[in-house]
Amino acid sequence: MRTAIIIPAYNEEQTIAQVMQEFHHELPDCEIYIVDNNSSDRTYSIATETYQLLGCKGRLLSEPRQGKALAVRTAFQSVDADVYLMVDGDCTYPADQVHEILAPVLNGEADMVVGDRLSDGHYSKENKRPLHDAGNRLIRWMINRLYDAQLKDILSGYRAFSRRFVDTFPILCRGFELETNLALHALDKRLKIIEIPVVYKDRPEGSVSKLNTIQDGARVLFLMFNIFRIYRPFSFFGTASLFCLILSLFAGVLPVLDYVTEKYVYHIPLALLASALVVLSVLFIAIALILDGMAIGHRMDFENQLVRYKDER
Repeated sequence: MRTAIIIPAYNEEQTIAQVMQEFHHELPDCEIYIVDNNSSDRTYSIATETYQLLGCKGRLLSEPRQGKALAVRTAFQSVDADVYLMVDGDCTYPADQVHEILAPVLNGEADMVVGDRLSDGHYSKENKRPLHDAGNRLIRWMINRLYDAQLKDILSGYRAFSRRFVDTFPILCRGFELETNLALHALDKRLKIIEIPVVYKDRPEGSVSKLNTIQDGARVLFLMFNIFRIYRPFSFFGTASLFCLILSLFAGVLPVLDYVTEKYVYHIPLALLASALVVLSVLFIAIALILDGMAIGHRMDFENQLVRYKDER
């Protein structure tokens, strides 16, 4: 079976050669694909030199548009393989555990295997950005609640995929949301996920993280909002409908009392507000029903797509 190692790289001149060497040592027959994501340092030239030095299979790809998801999208569209391994180019994930990561996919036991950095405490010990750990926990809590799942590491960059996972996964995001969308796709489409604890180590001295605590924190909150809205539309819009209905009841108390006691409505603004909130409540519940039906239809289409994919293979 053909195995492809996908390594998205943005300004990783300090570590990219070591990552290539370590994974080539563990999997000398695999194809290694570096995706240079518009690096401004020597990542491209160092990767080119390392290809020549190792004589490994694969090639160097380029994605000028900034964003990890775009880089992985380019690789998935360009590379034909039976099993795909995705790993960051920052030398934080252990190459010697790659066989454990690949085994469940190779044996047909999983569609996606995730290198779990959190269960054994390695990430908390090595990570020097505690707010990033908090963001991971927040997203993990929400996704596990929505899908009644027990995933331990949502944002790990060390993953293996089956071919059918790659062929049926639409990459619609741009940047760090990629890992979250991978988990959501697998859970929402009932694909098989296995998590395997891995040893995580922080970036080597001199290697700079591309994450920004404040900006990425805001993105995490926006991502959680979108997860709820897109993957659970009935709950999202149903909650909005209930909220508007409750507000309309509060706003309508005085106008109703006016009419009951005086046969005349004195609080006209509140009456108008209550009426508008009721209309909004009905509108939100209608949207909830329509989008929930569309989501169910989308899942049914995906099941049919998997059946056709199996027949074609």
